[in-house]
Amino acid sequence: MDAPPPSYAGRLRECEACGLLQRLPALPRHAVARCPRCQAVLRRRRVDPHGRALAMALTGLVLFLVATREPFMQLRLGGRDSLAGLATGPTELNATGAWPLAIVVLATTIGAPLVKLLATIYVLIMMRLRQPPPHLRRVFRWVELLSPWSMVEVFLLGAFVAYTKLVDMAQVEVGAALYALGGLMLAMAATDTFLDDAAVWDRLAPAQAPSPGPGVLVGCDCCHQVSRLPPSGRLRCTRCGTMLHHRRPGSLGQSWALLIAAAVLYLPANLLPVMNLVSFGQGESDTIISGVIALAAGGMWPLAALVFFASITVPVLKLVGMTVLLVGAQRGASGRLRERTVLYRIVEAVGRWSMIDVFMISILTALVRLDALATITPGPGAICFCAVVILTMLSAMCFDTRLMWDAGTKP
Repeated sequence: MDAPPPSYAGRLRECEACGLLQRLPALPRHAVARCPRCQAVLRRRRVDPHGRALAMALTGLVLFLVATREPFMQLRLGGRDSLAGLATGPTELNATGAWPLAIVVLATTIGAPLVKLLATIYVLIMMRLRQPPPHLRRVFRWVELLSPWSMVEVFLLGAFVAYTKLVDMAQVEVGAALYALGGLMLAMAATDTFLDDAAVWDRLAPAQAPSPGPGVLVGCDCCHQVSRLPPSGRLRCTRCGTMLHHRRPGSLGQSWALLIAAAVLYLPANLLPVMNLVSFGQGESDTIISGVIALAAGGMWPLAALVFFASITVPVLKLVGMTVLLVGAQRGASGRLRERTVLYRIVEAVGRWSMIDVFMISILTALVRLDALATITPGPGAICFCAVVILTMLSAMCFDTRLMWDAGTKP
């Protein structure tokens, strides 16, 4: 096993989860450094931190272009055809007046994945210059910021649910865009797997040692460089420009506000119809739970269980989980800190999967627009449910888990 670059070994690093300051050990290839207190991953060394990630990102960009230009799905009903592309869903949602849904679907299925791919490719190409331009650091920040909002894999599950609903009422053909999206999902996952963020940051701007003097050592939330925060409490990271804080200001208050707003909207999201179907002049509305019941009644128990988990269980888990974490942090609870940190990771990871219903409604609205034969439009419950998903994701992002460890490890 070969030794890593000397710049890695012995470098200060603050654990993002528990705030413990420590020095990274020398890591061989494929090795992982974990925090000894909370077991969070501090550094994962890749074999080829740049080349493979660039190849996968370029592959993903080609597949993205195919996905946006080719038809996604085709519906045949009563001698009429309806063809939908990736952008058809947001267009039709906007035409029905559900512009908030249109913005969210457009941003998470087209905007965020495209910008993330372009930013990754641009940085990995330009960093090969002898002197990488300083603006690459700002560009690379967007890669991390956009990752939670790039939801290609969630959209594919929503497409699968929509397909199973449509095959009972019409003939459905899958277009080339769906296969391209499947490849895009794999390419983006491979890019994230191969990309070594620490190695990229070191190439863009080597980490600097903390300056001497008064103040507290803090780690940058973006590039992880440890700097000395002066008593004034105001300083930007010299490497990526992110504003540094010992702890995120207003973390608990912001998380509580977003969580309470999500809890208020959760009731109408489940009681109001999320989808309206008009067929041959007769209307029918579906709530989230009635859609699950319909899938189960049709014998599609695995799919019903998937939708129930993603659309009902996960939002409740997020609401309850975040409440437990926030109450524990405010009360200064010292028990089960590692378990509560794991709970936070679960809440943060599963939050985006609740978007399955939103994407399903977008696809059905795009395809079932056959005038008097059949038309599907989103209901007010869909907007409320989409807001619940986004608000709970933002609540988790605002929560600083280091506050739990600060309160729980006080002498």
